[in-house]
Amino acid sequence: MDTNNAVTAMAALAHASRLSIYRHLVELGPEGAYPSDLAQTFDIPNATLSFHLKALSHAGLIEAEKNSRNIRYRANFEAMQALVDFLTRNCCGGDPGKCAPDVRVAADAIPVRSRAR
Repeated sequence: MDTNNAVTAMAALAHASRLSIYRHLVELGPEGAYPSDLAQTFDIPNATLSFHLKALSHAGLIEAEKNSRNIRYRANFEAMQALVDFLTRNCCGGDPGKCAPDVRVAADAIPVRSRAR
């Protein structure tokens, strides 16, 4: 990934609704979702959803598969990994041992029923 593609991808994700839609599609994995499901999940009007999906698609972060009259959207995991690789390239002068973070689960990623009280 080059700088221009990274900027386009990050700009597409720099909106709360688009970031939420993208994260949801990442959660769904290869199954993806139809626009009607996304509109219902996020309570977004169809025209607004279409605008957001177009921005994510233009950035290469999602892919659309036409199925008869329906379109299923999926996260493009190769593009996501390319963006992460671009952002972390040459981390700590190329010595990842110096900057590799500990793997931690964010508190908001832990299901409520599993959190300690």
